[in-house]
Amino acid sequence: MSAIREGFAAAIGAVFRDPSAVSTLIGAVVLYSFFYPAAYNHQVASGMPVVVVDLDQGSLSRRLVRELPAVRALEVVGRAASMGEAERLVAAGGAEGIVAVQPDFQRRILRGEPGEIALLADGAYLARANSVLQGAADAIGALAQEAAREQAQFAGAPSPAPFALVQRPLFNTREGYGSAVVPGVGVLIVQQTLIVAITLLAGTRRERSGRLFSPPLRLLGILAGFWLFGFVNLLYYEGFVPWFQDYPRGGNPGGMLLGAALFICAVVAFGAFVGSFFDTRERAFQLVLVTSLPCYFLANLSWPSTSTPALVLFVAKLLPTTPGITASVKLNQIGASLAETAPELANLAALALLYGALAFWRYRRPRTT
Repeated sequence: MSAIREGFAAAIGAVFRDPSAVSTLIGAVVLYSFFYPAAYNHQVASGMPVVVVDLDQGSLSRRLVRELPAVRALEVVGRAASMGEAERLVAAGGAEGIVAVQPDFQRRILRGEPGEIALLADGAYLARANSVLQGAADAIGALAQEAAREQAQFAGAPSPAPFALVQRPLFNTREGYGSAVVPGVGVLIVQQTLIVAITLLAGTRRERSGRLFSPPLRLLGILAGFWLFGFVNLLYYEGFVPWFQDYPRGGNPGGMLLGAALFICAVVAFGAFVGSFFDTRERAFQLVLVTSLPCYFLANLSWPSTSTPALVLFVAKLLPTTPGITASVKLNQIGASLAETAPELANLAALALLYGALAFWRYRRPRTT
C-alpha cells in the first residue's frame, strides 16, 4: 500500500509543480466553464433574417408575408423576384433562409387543393436553420387555420373548432441550444484536459529519463491521483456549471456519481495508454487539437446514431466520450435510471478494463518505445 500512496502523492505533486499541467487541469477547466456557454446565452435564436420569393402575388401570399414578422424567430429582410436572386442573397450572408410561395398558390387553395410553399434554410448553422424552418412553419400553420375558418364561413358550413398545437418539451424546457449542447461538451472538456495533463507529464518523464517503467502498485497510485483531479472536474461540470447556467440538472444524482466515476476511470486509463507513446511534452496539445471535434461528433449528441455507419459506431465506442456524454445527459439531465443507462455504463467499465490492462502492459518494464 505504501507504493500506491507514494504514486498518488507523486502524481499530485507532479501536477502542481508543472505550470502547464496546473493551467490545463484547473485553469482551462474553470475558464471554459464560463467562456464556452457565453456564446449560447440567448439559448433560442430569434429574429433570423429571411427573404421572401412571392411567385403567386395573390392576396393569400401577401397575407402570409405579413404574418411572417409576427413570429419571434423570423425577420423579413427583403423580397426577391426569383429563386436565383434569393439564393445569391443567402450565399452572400444577407439572409438565413428563403420562403418561396409557388405559382397558383391561392388558386389551388380556392379549389380545395394544397398550396405549395418551399422553405429553405442555410445549413451551415443547424440551430439557426432549425429556427428559420420552424418559425416559417408556425406562420404558415396559423395562416392555414385562418383560411380554413374563412372558407367554412363563406360556404355556410359550421366553422371548424379552433385548435392549437401546444408543444411541451420534457427535459430541455427552454428548448435552448446551450442546454442541449454545453453539458455534453463539458464532459468532452474534462476528458481532453485530463488526457493533456497525463500525456504532458508522461512526455516530460520520457524526455528526462527516456523510460516508461513504473511498478504496478506505484502506477495504480499515479492513476488514482489523476482520477481525483478528473472526478472533481467532472462534478464541477455536472453540478455547479448547470446550476450557474440554469441548464437541466440533477435528474439522478446517485447514478450521475457512478457514471462519473466510471467515465474518469476510462479516461485515466485511456490517457495513460496513449501517453505511453509520447516522447515529448508538446505532443499532448497536438493530440487534443486534432481529436476534440471528432470525439464530439462521434458521441452522437448532435448527429443521430441511427444515421451513422455501423463501423463508425463501433470505433466511437472505443472512445470514453461516446458512452460518457450519453450517460451524463441521461443521468444528469433526463433523470434516467441505472437500468436505462446500463449499456453506456457497461461500455465505460469495459473501456476502463481494456485501457487499464494496456497501460499496465506498456509500463510493466523499462522501454524506450
